[in-house]
Amino acid sequence: IVQFFRRIRPRRQIAPIREALYKMKPSRKTSSTNAPAIKKKKSSITFPWWCLFIAYGVSLIIIVISIFFIIVRGIEFGDVKTQQWLTSVLTGFFSSVIFTQPIKIICLAIFFICFCQNSKDDKETSEYINEDDEFNISNDEEYLHSLEYRSIFSSQSRKSINRLNENEIAYARDQRLKEIQMWAIIREFLIYFIFAILVFIITYSNREQHSFFQVNHLRAYFLNQRQTTADYTNINTIDEYWYWLENSFVSNIRAQQWYNGDIPQYLNGFLNDKSNRLIGWATIRQLRVKSELCSDRRIISICEDSYSFSNEETELFQPGWTTNATTEEFSSSVLKAFNYSTSDELDTYSYVGEFGTYRGGGYVYEFRGPLSDMKTNLSALHQLDWMDEKTRAVFIQLTLYNPSIQLLTAVTLLAEFLPTGGIYTTARFEPINFYTFTSILQLVCTIFYIFFITYFMIIEIQLIFELQLKYFHQFWSIIQLGIIGCSLGSIGVYFWRFQETNRISQLFEQTNGYIYINLQLAVYVNDILTFLLGYCCFFSTIKCLQLLRFNQQISLFAETLKYCAKALISFSIMFAIVFMSFLSLFYLLFVSKLSSCSSLLTTAQMLFEMTLIKCDASEISGADAFLGPFCFTLFIFLVVFVCLSMFLSIINDSFRHAKQNQKEDPIILSFMLKKFLRWTGLKKSTKSEIQEEKDSRMRSQYFHPIDNFPDRIDQLLEAFDKIYVDQQAELLRLEKAGV
Repeated sequence: IVQFFRRIRPRRQIAPIREALYKMKPSRKTSSTNAPAIKKKKSSITFPWWCLFIAYGVSLIIIVISIFFIIVRGIEFGDVKTQQWLTSVLTGFFSSVIFTQPIKIICLAIFFICFCQNSKDDKETSEYINEDDEFNISNDEEYLHSLEYRSIFSSQSRKSINRLNENEIAYARDQRLKEIQMWAIIREFLIYFIFAILVFIITYSNREQHSFFQVNHLRAYFLNQRQTTADYTNINTIDEYWYWLENSFVSNIRAQQWYNGDIPQYLNGFLNDKSNRLIGWATIRQLRVKSELCSDRRIISICEDSYSFSNEETELFQPGWTTNATTEEFSSSVLKAFNYSTSDELDTYSYVGEFGTYRGGGYVYEFRGPLSDMKTNLSALHQLDWMDEKTRAVFIQLTLYNPSIQLLTAVTLLAEFLPTGGIYTTARFEPINFYTFTSILQLVCTIFYIFFITYFMIIEIQLIFELQLKYFHQFWSIIQLGIIGCSLGSIGVYFWRFQETNRISQLFEQTNGYIYINLQLAVYVNDILTFLLGYCCFFSTIKCLQLLRFNQQISLFAETLKYCAKALISFSIMFAIVFMSFLSLFYLLFVSKLSSCSSLLTTAQMLFEMTLIKCDASEISGADAFLGPFCFTLFIFLVVFVCLSMFLSIINDSFRHAKQNQKEDPIILSFMLKKFLRWTGLKKSTKSEIQEEKDSRMRSQYFHPIDNFPDRIDQLLEAFDKIYVDQQAELLRLEKAGV
């Protein structure tokens, strides 16, 4: 393969400077053809330039075949040995590329220079040097020297020399600048295209394709929305919650008999769906508040306020929430359910619900043992009023593992008990794949991705030192900083998740999955990583618009946004004031009548839907017969008709202004297309195109005679001045000679 590469002849192309030199000497002929070409000494066996593609193709095929056999062979060693072997191979490869090979090349070069130097001309260098290709400029020198002895008014015929005029030089310079710009665009496009592919591979490979179906199955399985009597989403009282807990949930977390009455074998620890295994056991955790004196004690003296960190109950109780010792015997699980456990003991963290933020501690009952024991314990807790008026939040947490798709799922069922009465239920299912690298491709892409980020960082640092504060005024600079920032953050969180994965894996290996493993921290880390990768993918996609900046329509879009930036900022301030006024109006009028106006956030969401004409006007009219339609009509008139019309007018005026002041298209795209077609040979220049190019050059060389009139006058005055000076010098010489 190496010899094949060495024997491929380079593609000979005439450089613009050499074309200009040969244009100065049109009478010079070559031995082979009229078009100039650089001679090359014949070698024994050589191949044409297009064999380079064949050589690269063969190399790529060999690499793919080698990778295939390596993967097939590596499967026999198992996951652990394969990962260790891949780590050692990659470490050896990069150490060889970065350290070993450069040192070896430098040492060999020093050795050959000192001891094996050849006095003859270098063979490869002589292939590109042609001594007969030098230009004889003696005629030009004679011409230049002859001007000193020639009168400015002499009518002798000058030698005809075909030199490049200023217009031809300008044309050649313009073509060369276009070529430089073309290659810069191609290089930038290829670099960023490869980087975008790496971003997409890493981002999408981080998501599990079975996640949706796993979550959809578990949601239908636990929430039990098909049965109206045990629907978790419609629970509104404590009795309804106990009914769902005792008749639906507890039966679902143990594998029971098959449909034909057979006993489930080898399914110890599995759910009743026979596909998900419970890691350890499920837990139910309660958070309570302290009883306080009411501010108005005329009706009742003891009140229970909303949950907060300050009024959370943390005391130890006996069964029945009493402090006195009881004579009845209860199981250890029931007794433990009345003892407060801290978040450090439970390995849990704070959780943000719809109506508050809850600590990781609480009163915990563990669903352990046979199904009959769990039902007995739940009945005892129900009779002891384990959930009462002081309960503010009940968490059910469990960790599941699906061996078929090798996917962990953290399940959190939250029931928030409001001080106004009623229960608000939410459910969260978080599928997690703890495999750091699911394939060799993902590992290789991650390594190259780090190299690209380092390269972009070096470029951006150089631009910051060069442009200083002006750098931050550019839109694409902010996008590039967003890509680098999200990438660096994702790399850091990636290692954080790797550390958390090792901790959970070691705990699982030590216990064989028979204790409860909380994945709450792992879920938070995975959410942060998903957030960073999502924004990195978003910024990378937006950056693709910059690659098309030479396109007329894309540049018009960018210029429109640039012109309307200041006007949109002013409009945003005005729109925010109007929107806040309607937000206050709708919230104060309908806070107790509409669920969509129960909070400021939901009210803002409803107003945005009304802005998009996506709302239920009958619901607003039903809330109040007069104020509902009046406020709705006022909002539609001021916000939809007036504000949105102003917004569209700003965009329209900026577009028209950008269209009028748009610069001419640099036609770099057509230039690149023409170069590509000529390079591949798909399209050859026709006679009409050649004639059109000659005509354009001729038109560029044309100038009006009056344009050179001032220069001609200056030359005439210089000639008169020279004649006068020569005559004065001649008279002075004659006077000195006495003539």
